Amino acid sequence: MVVCGDDGLAHRLAAELRGVYGEQVVLVVPPNGRTARPPVVGRARAASAALFDRVVSAAVGSVGRTGGAGQPAAAADGGRVDGGRVGGEGTLEAVEPTDAVLAEAGVAQAAALALVYDDDETNIRAALTARRLNPRLRLVLRLYNRRLGQHIEELLDQAAALAAGDGEGGPGSGTETSTTVLSDADTAAPALAATAVAGTSKVVQTEGLLLRAVERPLSADGPGTGGLCTLALLSGGDPDGAGEQQPRLLPDDDEVRQAAGRHAVVLEQVSSAAGTPSAAPSRRMTGVMPLASLFSRRLRWSLAGLAGCVAGLAVALWLVTGIHPLRAFYVTLLDLFAIDDPALGASLGRQLLQLLSALMGLLLLPVLLAAALEALGTFRTASGLRRPPRGLNGHVVLLGLGKIGTRVLTRLRELDVPVVCVESDPEARGLATARRLRVPVVLGDVTQEGVLEAAQIHRAHTLLAVTSADTTNLEAVLYARSVRPDLRVVLRLYDDDFATAVYRTLRAAYPHALTRSRSVTHLAAPAFAGAMLGRQVLGAVAVERRVLLFAAVDVDRHPELEGRTVAEAFRAGAWRVLALEGRTDTPAGHLLAKGDRVVVAATRRGLAELR
Repeated sequence: MVVCGDDGLAHRLAAELRGVYGEQVVLVVPPNGRTARPPVVGRARAASAALFDRVVSAAVGSVGRTGGAGQPAAAADGGRVDGGRVGGEGTLEAVEPTDAVLAEAGVAQAAALALVYDDDETNIRAALTARRLNPRLRLVLRLYNRRLGQHIEELLDQAAALAAGDGEGGPGSGTETSTTVLSDADTAAPALAATAVAGTSKVVQTEGLLLRAVERPLSADGPGTGGLCTLALLSGGDPDGAGEQQPRLLPDDDEVRQAAGRHAVVLEQVSSAAGTPSAAPSRRMTGVMPLASLFSRRLRWSLAGLAGCVAGLAVALWLVTGIHPLRAFYVTLLDLFAIDDPALGASLGRQLLQLLSALMGLLLLPVLLAAALEALGTFRTASGLRRPPRGLNGHVVLLGLGKIGTRVLTRLRELDVPVVCVESDPEARGLATARRLRVPVVLGDVTQEGVLEAAQIHRAHTLLAVTSADTTNLEAVLYARSVRPDLRVVLRLYDDDFATAVYRTLRAAYPHALTRSRSVTHLAAPAFAGAMLGRQVLGAVAVERRVLLFAAVDVDRHPELEGRTVAEAFRAGAWRVLALEGRTDTPAGHLLAKGDRVVVAATRRGLAELR
């Protein structure tokens, strides 16, 4: 297998394929100065395959030099190719995935290729080249643009079908999909949003089914109480796995009984995805300006007070003069707008009411003028960025509006969670989304004094730091905790060891405040790895610093599944059958047979064993 990329996802994906699935991997990355260093977990897992890596590096590195698969990459191709090892892995160094680079990496003989560059155009260009070099190659692309990804997937699959001719075998023919387009942002955003909001369900949507899991303490009544099954036991006293009780994925019934009182992730509901409220877009996601946003809160109260005074004057006129109530209201309006109808010869009460109505009319003029100016200003700035309103509280402060931040913002607004964004780049891609959703934005460097205060961090519910720089996220969290020690914080951290050290320090300094750390590459890599192996990974749920995968698996030719009941097919710590695709009720005694397609929750190693 070949993995090409320029950031941490490429390194973690290669480590996933080597360490979990035992695959032979060639990693293509830019030179050292232009790429992120491999994660600690990746270096550790790759150690067991070091000998094989040396053989692959030597073999692949000799292809370009001997001319067996073409000439070596030249400077004109835009990159330097190095057959040596980088970080102990079988790795090629190249600035861009050109024809020569892909040929030297062995794409023509590879089973699968993952293109996970941060730039969509680079991935598309390399995918077109790879499809020409190997029409039967299984392609996995990382694209942020969803609509473009659908078209590219159809185009590459059509090219593979035409090149296959009569469709004999290979990943590019038959029922097996040869091209899969994924987005690390779409994979990680639901988990980040759910972590930031207390009590938010973890939702995974499949083809026709909606799986909903919640975090709750286990009761002493046994497994399955209050839910369909227990998916994971959380660590006791240390949410990032640094304590004595480590998190346990897919525990058996005995473990669940012994863990009474411990927090767990429980599968609460399996329902049909069609017609569910969560499947429909929220009303607040339409971007239509609500009427209340035209006027400030103070002005609305002023208008309401004046309306009440007018009603009171009309009632008083009715009581004093005895005329019909509608006529009393009409005469009050005439007096209010100074229309000539003096109360000459009328009673003293009527004359006093006319004077009070005229006074109210004078007071109404500046209020109407202010309302007109506010409405005009609102329409003029509708295309601009909103400022955080003064009375906002209980909101989520989101740091960073890049690819990940934009997807997290969309997810939070789908949940109707109030959000204030902080972004330092005035050209960030997420600003257009924030403007469309009418989300308040503070432009400024979060490390500078006063920026978080402008986002009203002292009244926020959660700080969600998802910038691409670990140090920036950490600095923002430390400053926010100094302002408000009990603030709930969620950090995006890449390195596992660094995340553990940060968590322990924050836990010791602020024992009563909730802290979570998440890695986008850690959440996304299993989905990319599953796609390279022909697995349809439907989603991932973060269980502290671990990942629980949801995948669709065909029962046919799986001895662990075929011919067994749903209960018998369960393997603790590896996988659990949750439902048959298209069915909301799957009894434990249902016999799995050829032709069935099931949705399973699996660990990464469990999914590897189900191959």
